[in-house]
Amino acid sequence: MNTIITLPLKDQWIALHKEQPRLRIRDAAKHLGSTEAGLLASFAGSRVIRLDETRLRELWQRMPELGFVMVLTRNESCVHERKGVFEEVTLHGKMMGVVVGADIDLRMFFSAWAHGFAVFEDAEAGFKQSFQIFDQQGTAVVKVFLTDQSNQESFTNIVREFEAANQSTELIPLPAPAPHQYADADVNVAEFRQTWSELKDTHDFFPMLKKFNVSRLHALRIAGDFARQLDNGVVKQLLEHAAATDLEIMVFVGNNGNIQIHTGPVKKIVEIPNWINVMDPLFNLHLRLDHINTAWLVKKPTVDGVVHSIEVFDASGELIVQFFGKRKPGIPELPAWTSLVNGLQ
Repeated sequence: MNTIITLPLKDQWIALHKEQPRLRIRDAAKHLGSTEAGLLASFAGSRVIRLDETRLRELWQRMPELGFVMVLTRNESCVHERKGVFEEVTLHGKMMGVVVGADIDLRMFFSAWAHGFAVFEDAEAGFKQSFQIFDQQGTAVVKVFLTDQSNQESFTNIVREFEAANQSTELIPLPAPAPHQYADADVNVAEFRQTWSELKDTHDFFPMLKKFNVSRLHALRIAGDFARQLDNGVVKQLLEHAAATDLEIMVFVGNNGNIQIHTGPVKKIVEIPNWINVMDPLFNLHLRLDHINTAWLVKKPTVDGVVHSIEVFDASGELIVQFFGKRKPGIPELPAWTSLVNGLQ
């Protein structure tokens, strides 16, 4: 009788990485029937150190000590990578946090933060030195990778301080929560549009959606003059125009636990089959064009004038990426941005 021997998960990953060195760990985890967090946990106690899950908010306050790093946030359709230094890290209670600075700009939602790992450089496993945060489903929320210019001593000290007592190599993901049930079919469209017209700040938009219990995509569909659907090729047009004219833009990419923002120019735009990419020294963006289901021009009234954004959604109605012109509160958006987006079809 033949006996089937199943290799431990970490050995399966090493073998797969050797066979397909360009395969992303996120995709490899699915291939191996695991999660990315579960795959990292299988190395716990050696190449990976599990961090105290009760102190992840406190851990993030220590990120400025690392110096120059690369921060990565992604969803299923888009990857946002920004290099620089952490500056001001502020916690707003137990649920939210903000990182503000010229380089690293984050909006964090700690209710989704469940697992943290310190990962050490390892060529065999394809690991890069980093701190990585995951949700209860084992999906990556945010990662901070060290660079040649990072403070290695600080990394070592932080790992030592936040190391969890239990270095279990098993991680059992929880089922995804049931999706929120929106009242899209029952929303009072006239009242909704009136409320939209009275917005004073872009940050009032989400509370408005919550008040009416309407999904973001349906809100755009019933917005009247405040939203207009565009061709799905709009992202390429936008990026190439911004690059050609030195127009500074803001690029928002998020998931359930973090939103990451780039503010500044984009220069090197590279298109390959199914992807549009920004490949600049400090900022990389990788967007799957074949995942774009709809794209919209959205107008939000504010005390500083109308703010225009381009919002891109996948087939399930999830927001993939948002683009704005560079702006600060109290300052109207750039006229060049207004002109660009109003000319898009």
